[in-house]
Amino acid sequence: MKRRIFLGRGSAALAALSPLAAASACEVVPAAGFAPPPTLAPIRAQPDRLIDIAVCTRPFRPQGPRIEAERRAGRTIVHNYGHGGSGWSLSWGSARAALPLILATREPRIAIVGCGAIGLTTARVAQRAGLKVRIYCKERPPEVRSSAATGVWSPDSRLCAEEHATPAFAAAWEAMARASFKTYQSLLGLPGEPVAWHDGYVLSDEPFDQPVPGASGGQGHSAEPEYAELEPRIRELWPRSQLLQAHEHPFPVPHVRRYTQLVFNLASYSRLLMDDFLREGGEIVQREFTSPRQFASLRERTVVNATGYGARALFGDDTIVPVRGQTARLIPQPEVDYGLLWRGHNLAVVPRRDGILVQAQGEHDFGDDSVVPDRAASEAAVLRLAALFPPQAARSRA
Repeated sequence: MKRRIFLGRGSAALAALSPLAAASACEVVPAAGFAPPPTLAPIRAQPDRLIDIAVCTRPFRPQGPRIEAERRAGRTIVHNYGHGGSGWSLSWGSARAALPLILATREPRIAIVGCGAIGLTTARVAQRAGLKVRIYCKERPPEVRSSAATGVWSPDSRLCAEEHATPAFAAAWEAMARASFKTYQSLLGLPGEPVAWHDGYVLSDEPFDQPVPGASGGQGHSAEPEYAELEPRIRELWPRSQLLQAHEHPFPVPHVRRYTQLVFNLASYSRLLMDDFLREGGEIVQREFTSPRQFASLRERTVVNATGYGARALFGDDTIVPVRGQTARLIPQPEVDYGLLWRGHNLAVVPRRDGILVQAQGEHDFGDDSVVPDRAASEAAVLRLAALFPPQAARSRA
């Protein structure tokens, strides 16, 4: 389904924030005895509470991620990039898919170029396999682009064009998704809550089995493809969403369902990865590469290319298409532990420890490599969020 259709119809419209929410549009169960908390803490949605606006560039490849090896500049280069909006979600499984290519070189020391989601997790997987790892990077968290991601489990978000989703690709994706999911469950409950499950609410002005008026208005980039919908292969990993009655939620909309979503608190999670990497003898060298020929100067003879969107310029991979994503954070409210997706209103909210994340899609994000923040767009999203918490309702729940 194209993003422009999601913008009108889908509860996961915003960067495919939750595959569960999209899948559950036609697969829900009644709330049957479900009693939500007596109150949900209202979100203080005011533009002057915005503390950060960040932009990331999702590296979409119609063919899906590139995980393969080649010889160049006297080195074996193992590519691991091009995960679209699924970099964090697939990172552990993707690293494990790349590991046999790394081990086949029989080199005890390897270099990894890139210190984002894929680079850090590939480094950790390599260390666990007994290798010595040095990361070369221009930037490290929180400056890397993946630090500006939404931070939710979305393993098939803009990952592959439907025409390239062969049975072999789907099977490889499923293996990566399941491996990543299992690793994330092992990180639950750690200090700093790097990974956590949160409930959320999909809101809609129309019944969920009906499209939002104007959904097929033709918005979006004309070249944007139909994305592969792979999530049904692993649907049992999520609880099903539940339809709620009016007395079971506080929101001023006629149709609501509850879902459960896996959230990455990227600040604490990135620090955990960095600390573990350094504790196990990893090294980080500040360096920028403009050509693969520069790899010939490295001491390591096996190099993992985990540069994400940077691979477009570094390796001349014109198949990579930038997909712009902008996130904004409101001052943290620890009492707010639920997410929101407002169907047809271009609004998503994710409860993170570093702030309440608010996201809205831009009409022409596909193909846009701009990293200049658009504050007006984020302020408008915050004002739409404020409409869900009328002042009198907030007072009654205080």
